[in-house]
Amino acid sequence: MGTFLTGTSLVAGVLVAGWFGWEVPAENPDVGSETTTVYYSDGTPIGKFAAQDRTIMSLSDLPPYIGQAVISSEDAKFESHPGIDVLGIVRAAVNNFTGGARQGASTLTQQYVENTYYVAGQSSYADKLRELVLALKVDRDKSKDQILEGYLNTIYLGRGAYGVEAASKAYFGHSAKEMTISEAAFLAGIVPNPTYWDPRQGEGAQQQAENRWNRTLNLMVENGYITADDRNSAQFPKLQEYKQGSGDNRTAYLLEQVAREVAQTGPGGAGISEDQLTKSGYEIHTSIDRKMQAAAYETMKLPEDADDSTRASLTSIDPQTGEIKAMYGGPDYSKYQTNAATFRAQGASTFKPFTLIAALREDIPLTKKYDSTDGMVIEGWKNEPDGPDVPLSNFDNKSYGWIDLADATAQSVNVVYGQLNKEIGPDKTAQAAYDLGIPQPDDNDETNDCCVIRNNLANVLGTDYVTNVDLAHAYSTIAAQGYRTTPHLVTKVMQGENTVDQGDTTRQKVFEPDVMAATTYALEKVVEEGSGAEAQNLVGPDGVTHRPAAGKTGSSQQTESAWFAGFVPQLTTVVGLYQYDIEKNTYEQVQPFGGYEWMTGGSWPAKAWTAYMNKATAGMEIEQFPEYEPPAPEPSPSPSSSPSPSQSEEPEAEMVTVPDNLVGQQYPNAASALSGLGLIPAQVDVDSDQPPGTVLDVAQAGQEVEVGKTIQVQVSNGSAVEEETTTVPWGLTGQDQGSAEGQLEAAELTPVVQEQPSDTVPEGRVISVDPGEGSEVPVGSEVTLVVSTGPEEGSGDPSDDPSDGGIFG
Repeated sequence: MGTFLTGTSLVAGVLVAGWFGWEVPAENPDVGSETTTVYYSDGTPIGKFAAQDRTIMSLSDLPPYIGQAVISSEDAKFESHPGIDVLGIVRAAVNNFTGGARQGASTLTQQYVENTYYVAGQSSYADKLRELVLALKVDRDKSKDQILEGYLNTIYLGRGAYGVEAASKAYFGHSAKEMTISEAAFLAGIVPNPTYWDPRQGEGAQQQAENRWNRTLNLMVENGYITADDRNSAQFPKLQEYKQGSGDNRTAYLLEQVAREVAQTGPGGAGISEDQLTKSGYEIHTSIDRKMQAAAYETMKLPEDADDSTRASLTSIDPQTGEIKAMYGGPDYSKYQTNAATFRAQGASTFKPFTLIAALREDIPLTKKYDSTDGMVIEGWKNEPDGPDVPLSNFDNKSYGWIDLADATAQSVNVVYGQLNKEIGPDKTAQAAYDLGIPQPDDNDETNDCCVIRNNLANVLGTDYVTNVDLAHAYSTIAAQGYRTTPHLVTKVMQGENTVDQGDTTRQKVFEPDVMAATTYALEKVVEEGSGAEAQNLVGPDGVTHRPAAGKTGSSQQTESAWFAGFVPQLTTVVGLYQYDIEKNTYEQVQPFGGYEWMTGGSWPAKAWTAYMNKATAGMEIEQFPEYEPPAPEPSPSPSSSPSPSQSEEPEAEMVTVPDNLVGQQYPNAASALSGLGLIPAQVDVDSDQPPGTVLDVAQAGQEVEVGKTIQVQVSNGSAVEEETTTVPWGLTGQDQGSAEGQLEAAELTPVVQEQPSDTVPEGRVISVDPGEGSEVPVGSEVTLVVSTGPEEGSGDPSDDPSDGGIFG
């Protein structure tokens, strides 16, 4: 006992010396940090940026029983002691000295000091003595309410949550302002060990949490904070499924783009740094449509036989506002840290419309004809700047005779576009691209190396590099009929009640309507007659009626990239493929996959574009493109006027009008009518509840076409069964199990849960859905939810500290 008294005297001496020698330090910089949350357009969270998951709350905004629950459970004498509990310290010291169970005696003030002024790892005896002195000084300098408020905003409560606001959302799914007495008692009870007393850890944790909850409620009654009736009516709170971090490696691409966008400075920029983003508690609302984003995830997944270096990308933009509705940067950020939608690849023939627009600006009409002979030598077309002129080949080495610019666009004829670029000058092609939205080089060495379109004849073939987002920007200007917007996915940045920044939805007219109408007409022909034929399968809300689409395929010379850039009046979407070896830092030829012998823009990209757009436009009304009446066709020039001696002469084609009264007739009658006009009918069977053989749609009905053209006729096969159907809800992937099951039941579907471990999808969240989201299925159908059980056992134990998820939290 003498030794104990001697030690006690020594400690007292140290405390006295510390009172005069230890000043209250500056707060730990993370203490004031608040989580920034990013939201889909419907208000559903996409993910977070966090140094620590925290939202600061004023004590006056919280129900009083939250603080009362914590005081009752942790420090009943909080209101009366001077910051430390002297009797408690003595009692704990005697118990520990005499060999009893080890006890602590920390007050709320001491815990507040530890959370606020210390960093992790400061737990030596010297630190504890210093903590006592600082607690006394803090209690002297701050009111009890200030200390309690600070404590409630700094205490770690498990599930990665610091403070009662973040914890309330993590455990109960709502703000602490809405917390019940029962919920407050639960949080107060698990304060000493929040991770291992979280009921998600198993039966033992559940029992401990319930014991602590009962204890806290009883103490609240004893202290007069609640009544006996309040106590008796309390029920153990229902906890939501645990969600760790942003919960989905796919959404990290979106979060990364958000961070870049809000960091921009200058006019219209928010200038929010990474440090501010992780600590300042912004609410960032985006234009990302959850349904469209889910459709992008589903349709852009490459087949298993695709090369590991092959990357797919997608961007969808509202052409009227510039708002990005969906962006696919890759399947897994942890595997591919580069966003494929913002990575450069050769633009290929998607650049041809830039030359077409430049020509239309110069009053060169769509009807002007050019010799399309493969292998033509065009003056100035070189492989090397100082080398000789070389022949220019068409993609398939095919010659088409004398054809006009509309047909040359539909068939993507290199030789014609090479002549056109020579005629107008490649500088005008580059300028048209810049006016459409391709970023223009400037005098800043840090920004002008990514987007230069060289002033050579070959720029018409897209030999320069462009990102998916920038290409979508350019085609959105066409879709908006000459009005250019600013692509963005951040619509609003809030900090509390204040609006910090808003997305730029202004429009600038950069092209005349007649130029855009002619361009759109030519791009429609790409779909109707050319390499974009896959897009003919785009349909309206009824699932049958053809939806007009326009676009352009692109395949680079060595097939290092393949594109389909297309649009309907309400939405522009670009799908791209490229293959890039990260280790070698080189582009490679895209290796065929999915049964294709050769990867071109008209293959997988056009098919994926159509599949995605059918989902993205579901429910959208069919809108028509502007009316365009092509001028009278020009006669083919004589051989002497050709730029090359290799031209061929072709007589003017005979034109007929496709009948517009065939829908509803039986196919044999429709086929006979088409054949009688010199046209070739091509039957396309379609699932329908109409009688077998009934004509549902005739391509180019009412339009003038060349004799001999093939006309697709959609015909009912009568196989569709009339039954009540419903749609598998969008956005189930990544949701917690309970929420996903609820959405399925609301859609009159039967959820079936299968569990499997996952290293990338957090426990309790949906990995995949079968049938897929957006599928039309009979009412009452079973829909399988594959739900993550978390990593395989043995991958590590939970700890009291949240994992370091980096900027994406």
